[in-house]
Amino acid sequence: MRQDFVGLEAKPVTLDDDARLGQRAPGWTGAPWPEFDEITGQVGRLERLRVDHAPGLFAAMDGAPQNWDYLTTPPFEDLDSYSAWIEAQAALGDPRFYAIRDLAHDREVGVASLMRIDPEHGSIEVGNINLSPQLQGMRGATEALTLLSRWGFEAGYRRFEWKCNALNTASRRAAQRFGLSYEGVFRQAAVIKGRNRDTAWFAAIDAEWPALREAFQAWLSPSNFDAEGRQVERLSDLTALVRVAQDPALGPS
Repeated sequence: MRQDFVGLEAKPVTLDDDARLGQRAPGWTGAPWPEFDEITGQVGRLERLRVDHAPGLFAAMDGAPQNWDYLTTPPFEDLDSYSAWIEAQAALGDPRFYAIRDLAHDREVGVASLMRIDPEHGSIEVGNINLSPQLQGMRGATEALTLLSRWGFEAGYRRFEWKCNALNTASRRAAQRFGLSYEGVFRQAAVIKGRNRDTAWFAAIDAEWPALREAFQAWLSPSNFDAEGRQVERLSDLTALVRVAQDPALGPS
């Protein structure tokens, strides 16, 4: 027998020791699969992606090739190829794609998806975000992503994730603005378009949702915008106290 183990006695594992084994999840039975086809907000609506969305989305994305820089697909050269891609994505269960409709102008202005859907453990991610120039920086962009997070948490999911290429500063800044906490970078997580991708991780958990919901409601309120549509309070200021970890690559937003 090795001398350094002489006299040591094995200690029994105490299964109710929450400090060592993790907090219990009493009553947890999982979360539902996202089956909704539409969610309507104040200025926009999420619609389950269909091939008839393709013409409007293709037109909306025209002139914005940079939108595709960090996505898995390159810009589409024509409507036919984009329609074929839309048709293929619309048939998937995960990711589950949604078109974003601008209600004031009745036009498609972007897409986003719920993905890496894990009802058993209560984790869900928002991804494949592609916002047209008409939507970027607008109230409708924030509202669309808020609607997805609201559905996730109110359906019973415990964790709402956001992941992006670590070089995508705009996406990292958006995640922080939404009150999602920085969780680190997975190095060499993937090869996309023949290039290495390090992936930055952000997430919010269900315990943080009540405060985030209040922040979103306050920011989206019509009273938070002046006559020219400019925000009075910044969302990043409203969510600052919710974030438990800042992205060190960005600093405060």
